[in-house]
Amino acid sequence: LYVKRIVYLLHIYLPPVGPDDLPLSLLEMGCSGRFELITHPLPKNRPLPPHSTLPHGLPPTCLDLKTEVEKRFLRDPAWLPVHDVDDSFHKFLHTRDKEVDSLLHCSLSPLHSGLSVVRDPTTGMLLDFTEVLLEDTGLSAKNSLSLQRQPGPPSESLRGSNTNYPFLPAGMEELTLEQIKKKSEREEDIDFEKDLLTVPPGLKAGVDFSDKGRVSLLLSIIDALPEEKEGVSRKEETVKLPRTNSLEELGIKVWITFRKRSHLFICPTFGDLKKWAVPVDISSPCDDFYKRIPDPAFKYPFELDVFQKQAILRLEAHDSVFVAAHTSAGKTVVAEYAIALSQKHMTRTIYTSPIKALSNQKFRDFKTTFGDVGLLTGDVQLSPESSCLIMTTEILRSMLYNGSEVIRDLEWVIFDEVHYINDAERGVVWEEVLIMLPEHVSIILLSATVPNAVEFSEWIGRIKKWSIYVISTIKRPVPLEHYLYTGNSTKTQKELFLLLDSTGNFLTKGYYATVEAKKERTSKHAQSFGTKNVSQHNTTASQDRAVWQTLLNYLSQRQQTPVVAFTFSRTRCDENARSLTSLDLTSSIEKSEIHSFLQKSLTRLRGGDRQLPQILLMRDLLKRGIGVHHSGILPILKEIIEMLFSRGLVKVLFATETFAMGVNMPARTVVFDSIRKHDGTGFRNLLPGEYIQMAGRAGRRGLDATGTVIILCKAGVHDMGNLHAMMLGKPTVLQSQFRLTYTMILNLLRVEALRVTDMMRRSFSENHRDTQAHEKRISELRNTLSSLPPLDTEGQLSDILSYYHTITELLITTETLQRAVLESVNGLKALSVGRVVIVNNSQHHNALGVILQVSNDAVNRTFTALIICEKAFHPIYSTSLKSPTHTVQKLKLQDISAITTKTLKVIPERIIDNYNKRQQPRFRLDPPGQAISTATQELLRLAEASPNGITTLDPVNDLHLKGVDVVEGVMRHRVLQGCLKDFHCIHSPTFTEQFARVQERMSVQEELDKLLFLVSDQSLTLLPEYHQRIKVLEALQYVDSTGAVQLKGRVACQISSHELLLTELLFENTLSPLAPEESAALLSCLVFTQNTQIDPHITNTLQEGISQVLNVAQRIGELQRDCGIAQTAEDFVAQFKFGLTEVVYCWARGMPFSEIAQLTNVQEGTIVRCIQRLDEILKEVRQAARIVGDSVLGSKMERASLAIRRDIVFTASLYTH
Repeated sequence: LYVKRIVYLLHIYLPPVGPDDLPLSLLEMGCSGRFELITHPLPKNRPLPPHSTLPHGLPPTCLDLKTEVEKRFLRDPAWLPVHDVDDSFHKFLHTRDKEVDSLLHCSLSPLHSGLSVVRDPTTGMLLDFTEVLLEDTGLSAKNSLSLQRQPGPPSESLRGSNTNYPFLPAGMEELTLEQIKKKSEREEDIDFEKDLLTVPPGLKAGVDFSDKGRVSLLLSIIDALPEEKEGVSRKEETVKLPRTNSLEELGIKVWITFRKRSHLFICPTFGDLKKWAVPVDISSPCDDFYKRIPDPAFKYPFELDVFQKQAILRLEAHDSVFVAAHTSAGKTVVAEYAIALSQKHMTRTIYTSPIKALSNQKFRDFKTTFGDVGLLTGDVQLSPESSCLIMTTEILRSMLYNGSEVIRDLEWVIFDEVHYINDAERGVVWEEVLIMLPEHVSIILLSATVPNAVEFSEWIGRIKKWSIYVISTIKRPVPLEHYLYTGNSTKTQKELFLLLDSTGNFLTKGYYATVEAKKERTSKHAQSFGTKNVSQHNTTASQDRAVWQTLLNYLSQRQQTPVVAFTFSRTRCDENARSLTSLDLTSSIEKSEIHSFLQKSLTRLRGGDRQLPQILLMRDLLKRGIGVHHSGILPILKEIIEMLFSRGLVKVLFATETFAMGVNMPARTVVFDSIRKHDGTGFRNLLPGEYIQMAGRAGRRGLDATGTVIILCKAGVHDMGNLHAMMLGKPTVLQSQFRLTYTMILNLLRVEALRVTDMMRRSFSENHRDTQAHEKRISELRNTLSSLPPLDTEGQLSDILSYYHTITELLITTETLQRAVLESVNGLKALSVGRVVIVNNSQHHNALGVILQVSNDAVNRTFTALIICEKAFHPIYSTSLKSPTHTVQKLKLQDISAITTKTLKVIPERIIDNYNKRQQPRFRLDPPGQAISTATQELLRLAEASPNGITTLDPVNDLHLKGVDVVEGVMRHRVLQGCLKDFHCIHSPTFTEQFARVQERMSVQEELDKLLFLVSDQSLTLLPEYHQRIKVLEALQYVDSTGAVQLKGRVACQISSHELLLTELLFENTLSPLAPEESAALLSCLVFTQNTQIDPHITNTLQEGISQVLNVAQRIGELQRDCGIAQTAEDFVAQFKFGLTEVVYCWARGMPFSEIAQLTNVQEGTIVRCIQRLDEILKEVRQAARIVGDSVLGSKMERASLAIRRDIVFTASLYTH
């Protein structure tokens, strides 16, 4: 070591090498301290470098500072200025060594070929190596949708990146050669000698290619290439099939081909059309289940139901399933088996749920069962490398758009509570995810019973091109009994009347018994005027308290607890629970258990937070077995209540509707406080689907024989019709809530291979488009068209097509005018007895008739008329005056094609009686009566007197119709009739034959055009809105005129909600002058949706920020309206609420939660949820700021996020720890 140090010091202080110095150098031999002298020719004016056999050698020598600066800043081409080169640089520019070879250095391109082994097929001996071309080289997440592309960096493996392409969605095939060859509207043929650009787009100057020699040289090289051998044709070459290199490879190839195509073979076909949804019969037992699956991936300690066995058989075959089962039937078994199967296959499963609380609960359940489970929500990320990931649907959507590497390993995606697709706000997310999933991922859909499960599955199967097996349960495992309750005191506490029994019979006697019981206690006034239209909300607080006290005591005596009491108002939930001061439903042992669980759970809160009024109130209620569950309750308290309820320690739970949707916890009894709810626009009765979802919480499998559902009749008995419709009506069908969002449009525009119209075409809202049937019919029509004889359009017939179009337009105009006449009051007056009309229907063509009777029915008005049955009453009526054949018929309005100016005197009764008499067999040969003969002769005379057709009533002059459409129609009609005389084709001897050909060809062509329109993008319902939103994005410079996504668009892709407003605020530097806590407070307007009465006290800077936000929102709203979007600017601005601004500002500055809760009338649970969602927005803005390059704003957002992430608001969930 000493010697090394000496050498090092000597080396540093060595004088520059002179001409007399020997070319010697020291070589250090390993770590032994030995050195050797070596000699070699010296490089020109270079110091001797130290040598070593060690990998890193001796410590580096210090270069001359001047040399280093000159080398780095002056000689390095990257540092040289492009313009205005100073004189001081000239000497360095001249002295620089020119290294032309450096221009030839470039990074290595990926190998285009590899070596493959040729083996003897019988012995497996190595025979040879052949070169094979490699496919998919150079693919990456930035340029390809293929699963063969290289994996991205590990940092992007979970969530992906907004610059990544997604993986190719199943059903969206890559473009075929024909589609690539087909030119789009903007493409044009290029002349490769004249049209090539010399100036690149966006640059002012280009390159001069005037030297023609290079081009001619290239052409001569191409000409010199060897031509294809005449002996071997291409057709012969393509016939040769590649030999497989190994049996293993053959197996892999076969499996992949089978996986891709198997779905196409299994699909049952009805007629010639595939049916993608396959209903599975679960009525007969599945006896061979254990034979077919001798080694199941997961063993259950109980015997499975038939529907569960059928679902598992389908999962084992790697098929997709839709399980629509009653509440508490055991849908989770299917999800658990899929997770176990993916662990067995060493793949991954994603379980998505609509609500964060449900995600947390499932995480705990699955973690206990499987161990290897992770959780991804907006603010929590636990074990993301696990084989089973639980997340909200929004996160999965983001992962799919951003090309997350997790998708590669994915085998199953489980969608729980799929009926949430009906949610107006978030339903679109489910559709986007279902459309975007790649081909190798199978789908499991779990839902409550829905009437259109097959239709929904048919849609998914059609867009994915594989079968979906639909498995539905027939009945509930625990039947329900529905009662009406009228009791309100100890005396009347047993007034419980059965309305719907466990077999589904509606008992009207139970309803009338309820009415009688209620009548006994009502006033004389109510008895006189009945019980209808009684307001359901006119009971006082003390009356409510009496009802609840009586009912809960009664249920407690009958051991019918636990009870879930559904109340459709958070305030009433709280009031009902608080009013039951004397009710105590728990034993001393249970009280002790509740107390210790509360103490243990609340230890994770800070001292001050444990004394919050809501926590103290709930502690008292819980000890007596009463709980409250709604969105205003603190998240940690909600979890405590859920856990105590599942352990049977909470006997009565007052809950809102979200408890039924978001938490899987059955009870013994369900009570409805009311059957009316406010849905955001007004009060209405519960829908059958909502009622079934909530009532379904009654009845615990394995514990209760039946579940009890009780509806309270507090003010009066509900209407029997309403109750019947609610209990026995069909549940709500799954409906599409698909809508276009700017994030969706931008995410698809940034990937050339995916189009927004493809997404729209595959949405559930466009499911009515039977493209398969249309395509088949289009093919038939094209064949028909090609087989038709050609048209003769020479000489006189040159204008026959124009004549056809004029005649067609004339017919349409006549029909439109006639419809307007028949729908008008004056037109209907003209259709009186004796009026001569022209009839056109399936039996008569331009037949003359006279009206005999007019029916009194204003809705479906009919006219009895005498009609002459000549074969054709064309404009020229050539008939003899013999008694013609005639009929008396009832006509509808649409059968009358024109009203003439003529009327006849007729005797309707005689004509009708005589005609009816002659319809009998024995009078059939009698001559017509005098009345009929006179009428028919008159009609024939009219026809003969008007060889050019009988004059019809003029809509404007005769019937005095003054509508703009009618007046314009009449004028157009006259012009078209005038045109007909000028056509030459009508004088041709072959006109009739040729016109028939034109008619035949044009009818086929019109049907073909109609179908081509229906299968094209132009018929998409949302296409106009798409163009409007593109206009908005172009005006704001998110995309350019060609649809390429610009910087602002890339930033907006990072943001999940209110993307336009946030991006505009970012680019206008609205957030830059604000402190971190002010930024957080300002952005709270994006997550808070309630109206508050309290005006916030805020800083002037924040006040300016609010006015800026409102100005930007106003500008965007007006731009949207100008571009044609229906939402008004006022509505757009109104969605941003600033009621929590002061609360968030004070919270970010460190104020305790108990104090900020006093600043507003918003409930504690809502405040916590808003701050949690605000944290997600701050993260998105931080990411967006980094894309823009604003590191200051990025770090400010990080500080704001840290400031709000504390204490009770971000306490870890009890389910996850």
